[in-house]
Amino acid sequence: MDVRVAIIGAGPSAFYGAAALFACKDHNIRVDMFDRLAAPFGLVRYGVAPDHPKIKSVTNLYEKTAADPRFRYFGAVDFGRDLRLADLRALYDMIFFATGAQSDRNLGIPGENLAGSMSATEFVAWYNGHPDYVNLNPNLDIEGAVVVGVGNVAMDVARILAKSVDELAGTDIADHALEALRKSRVKDIWVLGRRGPAQAKFTNTEIKEFGHLAVADPVVKAEELELDPESAAECEKDRLVKQNVEILRGYLDRGAGSKQRRVHFRFLVSPVEITGNGKVEQVRIERNRLEAGNAVGKGEFETVNAGMILRSVGYKGVPLPDVPFDPKKAIIPNDGGRVKDGSGAVVPGLYVAGWAKRGPTGVIGTNKKDAEETVALMLQDAGKTKAGGSGDVADLLKQRGVRFIDWQGWKKIDAAEVARGKAQNRPRVKLVGLDEMRAVAG
Repeated sequence: MDVRVAIIGAGPSAFYGAAALFACKDHNIRVDMFDRLAAPFGLVRYGVAPDHPKIKSVTNLYEKTAADPRFRYFGAVDFGRDLRLADLRALYDMIFFATGAQSDRNLGIPGENLAGSMSATEFVAWYNGHPDYVNLNPNLDIEGAVVVGVGNVAMDVARILAKSVDELAGTDIADHALEALRKSRVKDIWVLGRRGPAQAKFTNTEIKEFGHLAVADPVVKAEELELDPESAAECEKDRLVKQNVEILRGYLDRGAGSKQRRVHFRFLVSPVEITGNGKVEQVRIERNRLEAGNAVGKGEFETVNAGMILRSVGYKGVPLPDVPFDPKKAIIPNDGGRVKDGSGAVVPGLYVAGWAKRGPTGVIGTNKKDAEETVALMLQDAGKTKAGGSGDVADLLKQRGVRFIDWQGWKKIDAAEVARGKAQNRPRVKLVGLDEMRAVAG
């Protein structure tokens, strides 16, 4: 049986889904993948820190999937504008959404809208060359920066701020970010966790890196590393949690150090107000205690001088035109991957995987099993829904004047980036602007 599938999104979940579909021997499955951006790979390209290149090697697997003759890529195609759901229903038997969680949760405190207050995601996208954030222009002519959150993304932005330009120059960090960081005056980076060190979400590898930076020292407070009985029990049960705490305690002996920058890891504190004259100048924080694992304010406050605050307190999905959406959970409502409507009934032919399906949890590899579970349901349903019309989406896009970038075009962009990188002893130098990408793609 011939089955035509449209995949919306080109990140990990999308490619894992395509690979699982191609592994099916019972049907002739053809996949067209669409992404709003010209370049594929989603968060692997625009979310993974430039100084963690090994993580990006997963794209080698995605390249193999894209090499299948049943695969086509349509970059720079915006779902909801260039193509709507009705267009896809007319041309495809099944539609697979892998659009991730594209927005951020707010802190919900006074002063959050001041200049210099932004999400860590925006900052990450800026230094990774995401075309939407090229002009973010964060002010680095400051001495203090606050990072709210203790997950791996928070660690990434704190580390990028703490590293020297020499440490970053050999990576694929965007040129505009490298130049801005070269002029950075940041001396103190404050990383705030509302609960204790045993509840931190960063990995051993991430926190350990701060002990080996060229121009920055990690700083901790002994009293904030003391564990309540419940946290101590958690440490004994979980080896990784115990190692995180041990690594942090190892930083106590170093003191403030003599390097030009300091990364202050603070625990049991929450930002409660951001103040300044039109821009971030100070962050007021409250000390917390743990009650049944929850952070409760103690009514004790202090103020940190900072010109920037980056929040990294979670992602959330955004609704897509004509596609069901659960605003409370910020996901596409689903039953194991089958999309459901507002009444809870399954919508035939619509499927979802990844963060758009389950929320922003797990790592890149988590999306493989998740996508395969959704594909298993699709294969069960194969033949139950058929395209309502005929024709080729490429012709439709051309009729509408949409200048999409196909896989061959992407490979030209990829080759150009790698060639530029080779000349500078870097993995690649990213092209950022869509017009520039289109010119290279041809």
